[in-house]
Amino acid sequence: MARGELRIFLGAAPGVGKTYTMLEEAHRRAERGTDVVVAFVETHGRKHTQAMLADLETVPRREVRYRGARFTEMDLDAVLARHPEIAVVDELAHTNVPGSRHEKRWQDVHDLLDAGIDVLTTVNIQHLESLNDVVARITGVEQRETVPDSVVRAAEQVELVDMTPEALRRRMAHGNIYRPEKIDAALGNYFRTGNLGALRELALLWLADKVEDQLEKYRADHRISATWETRERVVVALTGGPEGDTLIRRAARIAARDKGADLMAVHVTRNDGLAGADPAILARHRLLVESLGGTYHQVVGADVPRALLDFAGAVNATQIVLGASSRGRLAQLLSAGVGVTTTARSGSIDVHLVTHERAAQGRRGSRLPAALSRGRRIAGFVATLIGLPALTGLLHAGPSLSLTNDILLFLAAVVGVSLIGGLWPALLAAIFGSLLLNYFFTPPLGRFTIAEGDNLLALAIFVVVALAVSWVVDTAARKTRQAAQAGADAQILATVAGGVLRGERPLIALLDRLRETFTLESVTLLDAGVVVAGVGEECTTARDADVEVKVDDTMTMLLCGHPLEASDRRIVEAFAAQATLALRQERLAAEAAAARPLAEADRMRTALLAAVSHDLRTPLASAKAAVAGLRSDEVDFGEEDRRELLATADESLDRLARLVTNLLDMSRLQAGALGVDAVDLGAEDIVPLALDHLGPDGRPVAVHIPDDLPPVHADPGLLERILVNLVANALRHSPPDRPPVVTASTLGDTIELRVIDHGAGIPEDRWDHVFLPFQRLGDRDNGTGVGLGLALSRGLTEAMGGTLIPDHTPGGGLTMILTLPAGKSG
Repeated sequence: MARGELRIFLGAAPGVGKTYTMLEEAHRRAERGTDVVVAFVETHGRKHTQAMLADLETVPRREVRYRGARFTEMDLDAVLARHPEIAVVDELAHTNVPGSRHEKRWQDVHDLLDAGIDVLTTVNIQHLESLNDVVARITGVEQRETVPDSVVRAAEQVELVDMTPEALRRRMAHGNIYRPEKIDAALGNYFRTGNLGALRELALLWLADKVEDQLEKYRADHRISATWETRERVVVALTGGPEGDTLIRRAARIAARDKGADLMAVHVTRNDGLAGADPAILARHRLLVESLGGTYHQVVGADVPRALLDFAGAVNATQIVLGASSRGRLAQLLSAGVGVTTTARSGSIDVHLVTHERAAQGRRGSRLPAALSRGRRIAGFVATLIGLPALTGLLHAGPSLSLTNDILLFLAAVVGVSLIGGLWPALLAAIFGSLLLNYFFTPPLGRFTIAEGDNLLALAIFVVVALAVSWVVDTAARKTRQAAQAGADAQILATVAGGVLRGERPLIALLDRLRETFTLESVTLLDAGVVVAGVGEECTTARDADVEVKVDDTMTMLLCGHPLEASDRRIVEAFAAQATLALRQERLAAEAAAARPLAEADRMRTALLAAVSHDLRTPLASAKAAVAGLRSDEVDFGEEDRRELLATADESLDRLARLVTNLLDMSRLQAGALGVDAVDLGAEDIVPLALDHLGPDGRPVAVHIPDDLPPVHADPGLLERILVNLVANALRHSPPDRPPVVTASTLGDTIELRVIDHGAGIPEDRWDHVFLPFQRLGDRDNGTGVGLGLALSRGLTEAMGGTLIPDHTPGGGLTMILTLPAGKSG
């Protein structure tokens, strides 16, 4: 059986019309004779969406009981048994009620697809797992229901249902999305124009990435290697030379000409694993590329032009930026070079050759290091000057050999010298040996002449072989030394990187590990001459330092202890660049931390205005209506009616007073200006006062306080306020036949007061959210205050040195545990 196809209607925010558009598509399919059923659609009371369901077959929902409440979910088994051609399933990211076959609705959809049923579904951009934290930072609301990006990316079709922020806010204001009592809060919070614009951009960018993935898959499936200029992508090739800064900035200007163009830098590393470009310069180039909004890449290849073009083709690049060749004129005549070769092979990709200060000036500072140590080179010269004459003497004193054997013995001696001392001693040995062979063993003897042509050829071959062998030996020794150095450098890099990742402060960890690795006394990082970080006894001037490493125009690293070898300095320069990056990250983190309280205060103010504008309205309206009725001359109220109106006004004003008091106390808590006057008092005295404060609602609450309970050390007024809020919250969520219970007990030197309800309870992963100001679980209860009760209760508790934590009630429900210091008995 073929697997079903998934079509997703993606929206930037609730209310853009995803469900309506999905149902329109369902109607179009049904009108064409396709078997379509509605498996689950949530209309949210929107009449236009409800009307779209009229002519479509709907599978009845399954009823689920959970913690004493009834919920309805999609009946997956019924849909599978009905087996339509197309199933309409709303809200892909929905979390099913515990007891369902799957935890998430997208898993239900997976079963439908496996059964060969096509599915139409909806999802909002904020529910994508990869964007969850981004959306939370934009909107201030964390989404608990998410769907893996892979599920959405695997869909055969993803259609964006788009609407401008202004149009969406108009829909909201007209009551086409939320109920009237929620409109003001929504427009002032989640549905602000800036939020909606940012969410819309996220949706467009995410969908553009999916379209690009599909395009890349199509190109790969059809083996299309030609560049399709769907978006400008500029690749700048870096050699690790100082001209890289010029190339990067030039490429960035080219990319900036087209909005949305990508900038990518790439360095081709030799595939022999030996040291190539300066890692410090490459690290600096990486910082520059990323600061300009680009990305840095590194590929491995022996043929640089081919590796560069392979990378450009893989990323569908449209332009390549290369530096003009730094080689001298003679070298350019002997070989075409990377720039010319890349241009010749580039095909449809434009290549820019950018001139720079070092163009055509030859490679400076490229002298190869000695393959062997100075001691071994001296030993090679000594072996040449002593060994070859000794070999000559032995051959004269011993039995006479043919010239061929003599040449082979001298060749063996030259190879031995090359193994000991490398190229230059071997070169001397080859020349000196050829002269000895010519003078002592090649007729005519005793003269530097050669009588026979064969002997001349033999001596020539001897010299060529000796030189070739010595060159190979020297090159192998150099490669071995470079490989060892590269391995040591890589080990140092890995060790330092590991220390940085494990450290709490990356910059200090990096400097400390660097000091330890090279046995330095101190490492100091300066910014414009000012010390910004350091380990050990800081040296603050270049005059006091043994090594000075310039990172950029302002950043400098000073090392004290001892000078460094050239190879070690390369590694230090690389880590100096990384230290600069770590410093910038720490500064950004500090700026973000400094801005966080301001953002939180702004969020609080916004939430407060939105909540108060809505929640002040109800008690004010009730009190005003009651007073206006009492003052009216048009209606003659009886005594009972007057008492009822007065009670309504009194209750509304009490609610208003509690709200204002909560707001004032919360502002005092946040400002650190709340006064606490703790005394020893009995729980049996303070709990009844709190229940009396609740009025008739507090009467069904059961109280169990032991007679021998020690006093609690607390502020009477604050403790009463805490208990009022906790009990009121428990009363809201308790079923009528199981009222809340307040108990008290001793735990060590503390007193525990427990407020127990038997309601629906709260999942453990959401316990912390009930203490956030201006929030309610589910945001469904908008008629009972601004959601300050539990947040204020925790703040008041902590101000008195106590704790307030939630816990599960056995059998279902929530228990709030209030712990305060015990007072002195007696």
